[in-house]
Amino acid sequence: MSIIAKIIGFKINTLSFISKKFAGHLAITLFSTPFRGRINEKDFDFLDTAFKEELSYEVFPVMTYRWVGKNKTILLAHGWESNAARWKTLIEKLKKQDYNIIALDAPAHGRSGSKRFNAILYSEFINVAVKKFNPDVIIGHSVGGMASIFYQYKYQNPELEKLVLLGSPSNFTGVFNRYSKMMGYNAKVNRQIDQIVLNKLGQLPSYFSAARFSKSITASGLIIHDEKDKVIPYSDAKQYEQEFKNAKLITTQGFGHSLNNDTVIEHIKTFIAE
Repeated sequence: MSIIAKIIGFKINTLSFISKKFAGHLAITLFSTPFRGRINEKDFDFLDTAFKEELSYEVFPVMTYRWVGKNKTILLAHGWESNAARWKTLIEKLKKQDYNIIALDAPAHGRSGSKRFNAILYSEFINVAVKKFNPDVIIGHSVGGMASIFYQYKYQNPELEKLVLLGSPSNFTGVFNRYSKMMGYNAKVNRQIDQIVLNKLGQLPSYFSAARFSKSITASGLIIHDEKDKVIPYSDAKQYEQEFKNAKLITTQGFGHSLNNDTVIEHIKTFIAE
């Protein structure tokens, strides 16, 4: 993948000398287009055990899945190139404790709409699900955690009791820098990416710091991050720990970015039961 990425990056760099706007558009389109994350046959089998309900945000369908319980309501937000089925193991454990569980598909993932993805749009999808199901707890993996912070920062939901961030990026700047480094983009392309974000979202990427936004969040937080995470660096978790005053950090080793294992699930269960 790294060789292919560099080849594509080289072509976009070359194009930037002809049209920096078009090159920037291609770079941001590539960045925001997931190539995986739609539902396969195995995912269908599991998700069909839930009550499915399609909500909407503007013109986009927002697919939700609900496993009914009488305990607290928990909303699950998956990460990049995934879908609601990634939570299967956690859901099965939480069902045994009679939690009311909601999972949603992110923009351009699973059964939800949009051809493009970004964490701001995802936060609006989360808001739609929150207004419908009123969760006590939100658990987000990777960019799902970042989008959950963006949601709570904007809407300041007083009924949200707890937030769980699993391997979550702390800011847009780091995400874009890692993407640019992977692709080998030149300064022209990077500046144009910044300009596109400014035009679309009204702020430069540096503004969108989920760690900084977490300062204003009063809900209790649990941050779980693997020290050797190769996708989102552990330093992002340390930024959350510094800014998210009502949160605690659990550091794991050897669980990778997915954090999809029984040890992490036990940490989550303990936290939401407190």
